[in-house]
Amino acid sequence: MGVEIRESPVSADAFEDMKEFVHDYLAASVENEEEGGRMRWYPWHSAEYRFNHILNVVDIATKIARKEGANVDVTRVAALFHDIAKLEAEQDLHAEAGARIAREYLKAHGDYPESFIEQVCSAVDAHSYQGPLDDLPLEVQCLIEADILDKVGANGTALMLLRMGYESRTHMDSAEMVDRVIERGEDARERVESDTAESIVHQRLKRTRWFQEWLTMEVAEMAVEDDLDDVATGMGDS
Repeated sequence: MGVEIRESPVSADAFEDMKEFVHDYLAASVENEEEGGRMRWYPWHSAEYRFNHILNVVDIATKIARKEGANVDVTRVAALFHDIAKLEAEQDLHAEAGARIAREYLKAHGDYPESFIEQVCSAVDAHSYQGPLDDLPLEVQCLIEADILDKVGANGTALMLLRMGYESRTHMDSAEMVDRVIERGEDARERVESDTAESIVHQRLKRTRWFQEWLTMEVAEMAVEDDLDDVATGMGDS
C-alpha cells in the first residue's frame, strides 16, 4: 500500500495552477531552443505533444493509484511534473531536472509538507528507472506504468503512423509500423506489476491487434488493385 499523507491535500485549483505552470514551462523550453533546448523535428517532441502526453500519464497514473491503493496526490503531481524538463534537458538528465523544478515549484506555492514534496520529487526523479518495478514505492510504480502505457494502444498507433509521413514511407508500411506498437505492448505487459496496469495493457493490445488485422487486410486489397491497374495500363500501352 502507498504511504498515507493526510495533511495539505492538493486542491483542484492548486492542481490547475500546476497544469498551467507545466504548460507554460514547456512552451518556453521550445522558444528557448537556440539556447540549448533539445526540440526535434518530430511532432511528438513539440510542447503541444509533450503536454498532451503528460496529461495522459496523469490520467492513467491516477486511475492506477486509486485502484492499487497508492497515494493519489503524490502520484498525480509527480505525473504532472515527470516530463517538464524533457524539451530542454538531455534524455538521461530530464528526470533529475524535472524533480528539481517540481521541488522549486512546490516549495514556492502553497504550504506542502516536506514529506509530500520529497515523495513527489523522488517519483519524478525515478520515473526513467529501467529495472524491476516491484521493488519501488507504489507511487513510483504507478507513474512508470502510466508512462509506459501511454505509448501502447491507439495513441501509440497514431504516433507510429504519423511518423511514417516524416520518414517518407507509404501506407504499404503501415502494418509493419503497427507491429512495432504491438511489440511495445508486449514489452509493457512483461514489465508492469499492478493488476490495473496489466488490465489496461491487455485491453490496448487487443484493440491494436484488431486494428492491425483490419489494416493488413485492406492494405493487401489495395495492393492487388494497384497491381491490376498496372496490368491494365500496360495492356493499354502495348
